[in-house]
Order: sequence, then C-alpha cells, then structure tokens
Amino acid sequence: MSKYEKGKIITGCVSGIEKYGIFVTLDEYYSGLIHISEISNNYVRNINDYVNIGETIKAKVVDTDEDNYHVKLSIKDINYRMNNYKKTKITETSKGFIPLQNNLDKWVKSKLEEVDNQKL
Repeated sequence: MSKYEKGKIITGCVSGIEKYGIFVTLDEYYSGLIHISEISNNYVRNINDYVNIGETIKAKVVDTDEDNYHVKLSIKDINYRMNNYKKTKITETSKGFIPLQNNLDKWVKSKLEEVDNQKL
C-alpha cells in the first residue's frame, strides 16, 4: 500500500518552478510534480503567479510511482494555500544602522574568541 494514496490531500514544500510545472518536496524520500495542466482549470500564463519557492502547499495525489518515489500532484479545485503571504513594505527606523555600528566590533571580537577557543 502506498504512503501517498490516489485522491488524498497531502502537504509539501515547493522546491522548484519550471515552465512546465511545480516541483514539491514531500518528505526525505518522496518528491512530486504538479504539471502545468494540473494547476488551474483556466489558462496558466505564469506559474509564479500561483506559488513561491519555499512555500508550503496542499496538493491532491493524482498518481504514485513507488519504484522512483515520485508522486504526480494537482492543485486544481482545492484550496492549496497554507500560509497567506502578506507583503509589507520595509521602512527605515530613525535609528537606521546605529545599533549595528555600536555592536559590530563587540560581535566580531566575541566570535573570533569563540573560534580561537574551539581550536584549542
């Protein structure tokens, strides 16, 4: 019996995006592919409009290749988004880089001491 059964909704991490589909890492052995035809019922112009690399998504198992540890997946007709990315504008604080300037020498000295102590 397969770990990933046909029709089951599973969770994976987007590990790559190509013109023809989305690569998904499922666990330490299994990986999956969401072919471009399995992304939407509508025309898919740009796959990057649907997912981002590193994003955790849900997908439906279409087929499993046990010999090669590969799963064919689909995100058609399911709510595949797990995290809602909210883009926020980065604003500069009034302090700017002052905390970095004030602490950098101390941090470097501390790290160098740590490295020297590991050599002993």
